[in-house]
Amino acid sequence: MNYEGATYRPPVESDSLLLQVTVGCSHNSCSFCNMYRDVRFRVASMEEIEKDLQEARGIYPKAERIFLVNGDAFVLKAETLQAIAGKIVEYFPECQNIGMYASIGNIKTKTDQELADLKNCRINDLHVGVESGSEAVLKQLNKGHTREEAIYHLKRLNNVGINYATSLMLGAAGKGKGVENARLTAALLNEVRPNLIWLGTLGIFKTVPLYEDVLAGRFSLPTELEVLEEEKELLSRISLDNVILQANHPTNTVPMFGVLPRDREKMISHLNAAIEHYGKESLFKLMPPRLNM
Repeated sequence: MNYEGATYRPPVESDSLLLQVTVGCSHNSCSFCNMYRDVRFRVASMEEIEKDLQEARGIYPKAERIFLVNGDAFVLKAETLQAIAGKIVEYFPECQNIGMYASIGNIKTKTDQELADLKNCRINDLHVGVESGSEAVLKQLNKGHTREEAIYHLKRLNNVGINYATSLMLGAAGKGKGVENARLTAALLNEVRPNLIWLGTLGIFKTVPLYEDVLAGRFSLPTELEVLEEEKELLSRISLDNVILQANHPTNTVPMFGVLPRDREKMISHLNAAIEHYGKESLFKLMPPRLNM
C-alpha cells in the first residue's frame, strides 16, 4: 500500500486499516505543528485509492474500521468522500466505520445535507483539532477557526449524528494563562458534548513559527506545574456523561485514561500524586523538555 510522507493516526485507530486519500495537510499553517512541513498537500487519485484497497483486501481478512489519512482528509469534497466510501464498502463490505482527521474549516465547507449523507456512507468518526476554547489561544496557534465557529460546526455534527473526538492542547495558552484556558475550554466542551476528549501537551520545534515567538519573547512557555494545574482545572469543570478522556500522549508528563465523570476524582488524585512525587518547587522551575532549542 502507498503511504507518502509521515503517516499519523489517533491512538484509538491503532487497529484500523489506514488508507491514504490525501498527502499532508491542506491548512499546514498552525503555529505549533511540524507534522507536515516536509510534504506538499495533494489529493490521491481514485486510481491510487482503489489500487490500495485491492492490495489491502489481499492482506486483511477483514477491516471493520478504516481510517483515512493524512492530516485533514475531511477537506475532500462531500462527493469525493462519498465515492471513496463507496469503494471501501465494495472491497470491505464488513466495514462499519470510516474515520479521519478534520478541521473546523473542513466541516464548514459541507452543507447539513452533505454531512447527513456522509453519515449514511459510514463516515462516522472525526478527530477534530480544536486545541482550545480560548479565542486568544486559537489566534496564537493560527488554527484557522474561532471559538464561535468551533461551537457552531461541532453542533452541526451532533445534529446529523456524526461521532467526533476533540483534540486539545495543554500549555497552549502560555505562562500564567493555563487555568483560564482550561475554564474556557471546559465551557466549550460542555456545550458541544463530544464523544471523546483527547489531551496532548504543547511541544515546540525549531521548524514552527511558535518557536520564533518563544525566542522573540512573544510567547512564554508554562512550567510543568502550570500544565498539570491546567489539566486538573479542566477535569474539574467538564460536566459530560460517559465521555472517554485520553491523556496518554508521550508529550504528557502524567499519562492518563478514563471515563468522565466516573474517573474524574481518580484522575485528579493521580495528578496530585504526581505533583507531590516530583515536588511543586521542582515542577515550577522545570520548563517543558519538549522545547527543542
